[in-house]
Amino acid sequence: MNKISSNIKHLRQIKKWSQEQLANALDSSRAKIGSYEEERCDPPMDTLIKISNLFHVSIDALVKCDLSKVETSSFISVGENRILFPIMVDKNNNDLVEVVTAKASAGYLNGYADPEYIENLPQMNLPFKVTGKHRAFPIKGDSMPPLKDGSYVIGKFVESINSIRNGSTYVLITRDEGVVYKRVLKDGNYLQLISDNKNYEPYTIHAATLIEIWEFVCNLNMSDTKEEELNLDSIMAMLRSMRVEIESLKKN
Repeated sequence: MNKISSNIKHLRQIKKWSQEQLANALDSSRAKIGSYEEERCDPPMDTLIKISNLFHVSIDALVKCDLSKVETSSFISVGENRILFPIMVDKNNNDLVEVVTAKASAGYLNGYADPEYIENLPQMNLPFKVTGKHRAFPIKGDSMPPLKDGSYVIGKFVESINSIRNGSTYVLITRDEGVVYKRVLKDGNYLQLISDNKNYEPYTIHAATLIEIWEFVCNLNMSDTKEEELNLDSIMAMLRSMRVEIESLKKN
């Protein structure tokens, strides 16, 4: 059974719906639902969009991932983007932080909605309690001192642009620029992105270009680590030695 057909059946069974009930929800017919689940044909794009909206699962995940292998109770939604991804926990039920390595960051725009991509990222604990969805992103350049090229910012997932606090710093995932870390000022549907290094001019983006928002929690200064040594083991060694630089979020 291909992933689309198995995912449609899996999502229907989670709802405890019959094929007839799903057909009614999609303004379709039971025969068509049966043909999708039995691999006699693939649903057209307009039906995939309806399924995505109905179950709040991205089309990428419907097509690429085996959703039956993912614990749906641990998922959180990502605004109107219809993206879901799991909150990972260790054996003690402590939330884990996924690390987007410098190498993995090149494929993040294609993989952020793919549970298989996310599950293959390295994971780590922090030496302090975190709740909610957190992820670590590599920082490039010198636009946000004191962070240097090669540092990591750990951010907490923000579900809505309305939760952005003016003057605070965020890792933003945008369609046009990929991963950026900036101080943010919100003005309606526009965001002004400001570098703390005054040699870089502020610029503005539209909220429609946003894919994900991660609010700054802490940073890992890896500037003294050689590039060939910059891996999960070196990050974990830094955490174990408690060299985590916690910065207070500035409201103004």
